[in-house]
Amino acid sequence: MMRATTLPLLVALLTLGACASMDVPPSGLSPTDTPDSAPQPIADHDWAFYIEDDQASLAYGRTESDDVWLSLACERGSGRLDLFRPADADGQPVIYLESGGETERFTGKIEPSELFEHGEVLAESPTTPPVFQRFRRLGWLGLHDAEGRALMVAHPASTDGIERFFAYCG
Repeated sequence: MMRATTLPLLVALLTLGACASMDVPPSGLSPTDTPDSAPQPIADHDWAFYIEDDQASLAYGRTESDDVWLSLACERGSGRLDLFRPADADGQPVIYLESGGETERFTGKIEPSELFEHGEVLAESPTTPPVFQRFRRLGWLGLHDAEGRALMVAHPASTDGIERFFAYCG
């Protein structure tokens, strides 16, 4: 069941920040880049893993700022994810992700938001699509939106949180 706001998402947004903007230019890497040329983390952006009660979230953004790009949330053992990202001005209710050559488009809906200028895109997914399995192995997701492609790469210290998140979600 998709929720407009979950407690882990709120914690993630408050920790990472409250407004979203992709003010880091998209990377020039293509989906066909080899593992030897894997994307590199951005110095002040990372994945953050949170658990509270029976819910968990994994959010990507700039640490201690107002810059959140994507958040995933789940209930323990559900095998389902709620995906959240700031909506674009073009109003497309899609979350388009890639990782290591795998791609997936998740169509959802746009909800008004006090946090994001154009609202937020909310979508649902099982935990099993190949893009999420590749993300678990590689530690990065590419997010495509109206402004282009931005790579969300985990720093070495946060890669364990990605696996812990998906193990928690089931």
